[in-house]
Amino acid sequence: MTDVDASTLLRSLPQQISDIVKRWAESSPNQPALVEAGQVLTYAQLAECVREARMWLLESGVRPGDRVVLVSENCRAFVAILLAVSSLDAWPVLVNARLSAQELDQIRDHCGARRVIYTIGVSPHAAKHAKRQSAEIRLLGDLGPIGVSPINEETKAEPIDEDPANRVAVLIYTSGTTGLPKGVMLTHRNVLFMAAVSARIRSLAPNDRLYGILPMTHVVGLSVVLLGTLLSGATLFLASRFDPAAAIRTLEKDELTIMLGVPAMFALLVEYAKSNGLRALKFPALRIVSSSGAPLDIGLKGAVEDLLGLSLYNNYGITECSPTVALSKVDEPRRDTSVGRALPGIEIRLVGAEGKSVTDGEVGELHVRGPNVMKGYYRAPEETAAVIDAQGWFNTRDLARLENGNLFIVGRTKELIVRFGFNVYPAEVEAVLNAHPAVVRSAVIGRIIEKDEEVLAFVQLQPNSPVTAADLAKHAAQRLASYKQPSHIFIVPAMPLTPTGKIMKDHLAKVAACGSSPAA
Repeated sequence: MTDVDASTLLRSLPQQISDIVKRWAESSPNQPALVEAGQVLTYAQLAECVREARMWLLESGVRPGDRVVLVSENCRAFVAILLAVSSLDAWPVLVNARLSAQELDQIRDHCGARRVIYTIGVSPHAAKHAKRQSAEIRLLGDLGPIGVSPINEETKAEPIDEDPANRVAVLIYTSGTTGLPKGVMLTHRNVLFMAAVSARIRSLAPNDRLYGILPMTHVVGLSVVLLGTLLSGATLFLASRFDPAAAIRTLEKDELTIMLGVPAMFALLVEYAKSNGLRALKFPALRIVSSSGAPLDIGLKGAVEDLLGLSLYNNYGITECSPTVALSKVDEPRRDTSVGRALPGIEIRLVGAEGKSVTDGEVGELHVRGPNVMKGYYRAPEETAAVIDAQGWFNTRDLARLENGNLFIVGRTKELIVRFGFNVYPAEVEAVLNAHPAVVRSAVIGRIIEKDEEVLAFVQLQPNSPVTAADLAKHAAQRLASYKQPSHIFIVPAMPLTPTGKIMKDHLAKVAACGSSPAA
């Protein structure tokens, strides 16, 4: 990675994400930009779709500084509207259509959305949300039917930063430790730097063909996959959900060159191959396979490498860092689970219990500084100040160690659970369970399973309550995205408490680790 000069890279970036299509639309207008369900959108066509979406947004009353919520799954409509919103200096607020109604409404209300846009043509989940909100259905050229909420006349536009690169490019909500979502403000410089540096390290070129399976409403799918592809003039093959059989067909038929995924996705691929008697999968065009979003098990890494005949690279990132902090070098494949070295232009330090830097090999809390660190949490200055100090260091609250410059993530100081590559905060799940009238209190923890992490919930009910674990599971399913819903709900007669009344989660974790199933 020493051949990538971060300062030079930063100077070469376009000012805003809406600018990245223009270069290729002019120099290579017929180059495929997006492929969705076999339909090709060239760079010239994508630029025209962005222009039409921009005019439509203006007519819809979107102003600079407005927040515009995009409820979507991976599709070309999402890409065009995202870039169009950005071109107006409005803030795209990215929401996975698979979130529950309660989660979506929390985000909409917190950001003060001027409009909510639903990509109903490709996402039944988005269509369901649009129907619930009585959204108006409009046809947007080649992008198909789009749902549009009534305009919010009461919301106020945010001030526009004098520096275009420092304006908010996207607002992405991540669950907070308080159970309420936090809006991460990522600037154009943040996400374009990440797109450029990750693309440069992987030597992306116009002849590359990337698998767009990671959700673009989340930061890896947005900055590394989508923006990295478009910045490089390459082609992105869009898919809204992962299916092993479909993935194999796409990798083979479309001769994809790069596949980025999460461990759970690769586990499904391995299991599919095994159940179908496939010992090896040969994709001659495929040159890079990379994992991020969750801890990578060494056994899974080996199984994927044996199946594909390629190294599986490991990465580490966090939404607030746009997201990548460290990345395995393509020319130095590793046999362990190191996440590699810090990206060029990004500083890292490990801080011990007393606030002092730890030595090589010792575990410390990971702090990050660089052009990838967020602008802050939206409407949460105190929370922002709690994680970014006066010198610009962001505290990830993840535990790590360094060995010869290579980073190993060893744990978390917060109670974050990573399931299927998505973050789940226990407080958020507990807040939903505690809202049930029969629940006295609840405690949610994570438990490592073979290739992922699962969500366990312990619930204490009101005396003589007839409510069952199945009732609580139904209650949670109506209010939480599927990946946040507990894998198991244990009804307990009483919670183990400290003298001050705090639930002893370490005790529950030991019970779970023993494979016990507490019951009332």
